[in-house]
Amino acid sequence: MNQQSIKDVQNKILEIMVFIDKICREHQIVYYIMGGTALGAARHGGFIPWDDDLDIFMTPDNYEKFKNVFNTINNDQFVLQEWSITENFLEYAKVRMNGTTFIEEVFKDRKEMHHGIYVDIMILHKCPTSRFMQKIIYYESKFVTLVALSQRNWKPKTGLQKVALKMLKILPNSILSNLCYKRIYKYEDLKREYAYCYWITKAKFHQGIFDKEMFREPVDVTFEDILLMGPTDIKKYLELRYGDYMKLPSEESRKAAVHAEVFDISKDYREYIL
Repeated sequence: MNQQSIKDVQNKILEIMVFIDKICREHQIVYYIMGGTALGAARHGGFIPWDDDLDIFMTPDNYEKFKNVFNTINNDQFVLQEWSITENFLEYAKVRMNGTTFIEEVFKDRKEMHHGIYVDIMILHKCPTSRFMQKIIYYESKFVTLVALSQRNWKPKTGLQKVALKMLKILPNSILSNLCYKRIYKYEDLKREYAYCYWITKAKFHQGIFDKEMFREPVDVTFEDILLMGPTDIKKYLELRYGDYMKLPSEESRKAAVHAEVFDISKDYREYIL
């Protein structure tokens, strides 16, 4: 991708996000920009120039409300695509745009799935304040992440990852994943003593555990030429997640941020898949 190409994709992603934001504001559904999207808002006033995705958090209850509203809207422009490794629990979801193409290398052989340009919806969970229980949830989250990666032709980068991937072949992954997700989803009804967590990612333990005050009422954050909902304390969130978040990454890291192997903002993905 060249710089202009990324900008074209970003503009389409922004169209999807405007649609999501409209639904959420009209139906009192809360989301928070997260990860590189929150980082881009703070450091660049919008997209990170070399990034080609947009991520938001929703709690399980807000996601269910969003899903219900989405499914009642007679809209043929967007599709809600859910991804899970068990039948009972959601890993994450994508809102994809019809009539576009965004094929990632890891999914290029999945001819049955939708490959349009998308916005990611990640699930932000509650967890106990007990550090012991948080550690258990952390390792269970890493296990289900590894199982998910193993289903997507992921190539391990270290010897330890290779061993872990081989171990999965002899484990009852479906049963274990279901048990792990039961605990990950177990604490959503906590009212007082709780934190938020998100470890279905590369984030280390301390990068994925958040004081509940970070995710109270969302605040409007400027993103390109629109306002999106951000964490209550976006600065604290970014410091926890990235440290010195205003420091620019290396050129190599910038190249790694590009997700699409094949993209087209005006042609349907089926023209490429078929």
